[in-house]
Amino acid sequence: MHRVVGAARTLTLDSGAMTAFPPERFRAPADGGVGMGGIRRSDFDITNTVRVSSPQEVLRATEQLLVSSWPHVVLAPVERAFADFDALFAGRMPGYAGVDTVYHDRQHTLDVTLAMARLLAGYERQVDALWKLEAERAVLGVILALFHDVGYLRRSSDREQANGAEFTRNHVSRGAEFLQHYLPQIGLPGWADVAAQIIHFTGYERPFSEIVTTDPRDVRLGHLLGTADMIAQLADRCYLEKCRDRLYPEFVLGGVALSAGGDGPEVRYASGLDLLRQTPGFVSNTRVTRLDRDFDRAYRYLEILFEGRNPYLESIDRNMQYLEQVLRSESWRMLRRNPPLHAADPETLGRVRSLMLGYFKKAWLQD
Repeated sequence: MHRVVGAARTLTLDSGAMTAFPPERFRAPADGGVGMGGIRRSDFDITNTVRVSSPQEVLRATEQLLVSSWPHVVLAPVERAFADFDALFAGRMPGYAGVDTVYHDRQHTLDVTLAMARLLAGYERQVDALWKLEAERAVLGVILALFHDVGYLRRSSDREQANGAEFTRNHVSRGAEFLQHYLPQIGLPGWADVAAQIIHFTGYERPFSEIVTTDPRDVRLGHLLGTADMIAQLADRCYLEKCRDRLYPEFVLGGVALSAGGDGPEVRYASGLDLLRQTPGFVSNTRVTRLDRDFDRAYRYLEILFEGRNPYLESIDRNMQYLEQVLRSESWRMLRRNPPLHAADPETLGRVRSLMLGYFKKAWLQD
C-alpha cells in the first residue's frame, strides 16, 4: 500500500469528510511524461517517467497535457476528482470499503487515466475544428478514466459481497450510477447523464450500438476512453504475471472463470495458466474488433506525442512475443515478476486467494 507522509487537508462531500493527498517533492516531466528512458519499473508508465501508483504524479502529468492543449482549461474539477479518487480507493471515504480487487487496483486506474490524458491531447491536436472536444469535455474524459472502475468498490450496503471482484459482471453499470451522483457535486451536472452512457465503452455489459448520446463527439470520447482502458493494461510491464496471479482470482470470484451449470460447474478458465494460454487469442481479437473496428484505431492519436511511434502498442507486442516464448517452452518460471499491489489493504491478495479457494470448494461440492 502506498503511504504518503506529510500534512493532510480535508475535503467535504455530501457523504462526509475525507482526506486528500498532500503534496510530494517529485515533479513530473514538463512534457506530461512523453519522454522515454531507462529500464522500465513495474509501477511506472509506458515511458518510465511517471509513477502510475501515485495520484500526485499522474495528476501533474495530466494537468500538463490538458494545459498544453487547452490553455484556459479549468483544472479545479480535475484536482477535486483526483483527491476524491485517492480517498475512495484508499478506503477513506465514508460508505466505501476501498479498492480490494487485485488486478483492477489503483495503479491500473491511474495508468488508464494517464493514457487517456495523452489520447485527449493527441486527438485535439490532429482533428478538424468541427470534431474538437473542447476543454470541458476533455476534463470529463479524465474524470471518466479516474472512475471507470469505481463500480468494483464495495459500498457499506453491499453486505453479501466479500470482495469487489464479485461485481465483475455489473461494475460498469455501478460506475455509471456513481457518476450520475458524483458529477453534480464537482460542478459538472450537465455531464452526468452523458458520462453514465460513455462509461459503457469500457465494458461488456451493453453493446456499443445501444450507448445513447446526442453529440457525436461524445462517441469519440468513448472511443478514447475504451482505448485507454485496453492499451494501458495490455502494455503493463507485468501484464502477464498480473493475468495469472491477479486477474484469474477476480474471474473466479466474479463468476467468469467457472459458473454454475445444469451438469456441474462450467469451466471457462481452469487456472491462471489456462487464462494465459487463452490470452493471445483474446488480445488478437481485442485489437481487431475493439481497438481497430469499434474504436476506429483511436490509439493512432498518440503518435503525434511520440514522434510517430506508439509505445503502448510496442509494449503490447513485446508482451505477446514473450508470452509466445513461454507457451512454446511451457517454462512458467519465465514469468517471475511480482509487482506491488496498490489496494486499500496490503493483506488483500492473501484474502482474495482464500476467497478463491472457498469459491472452488463451494462450486465443486454443489456438483
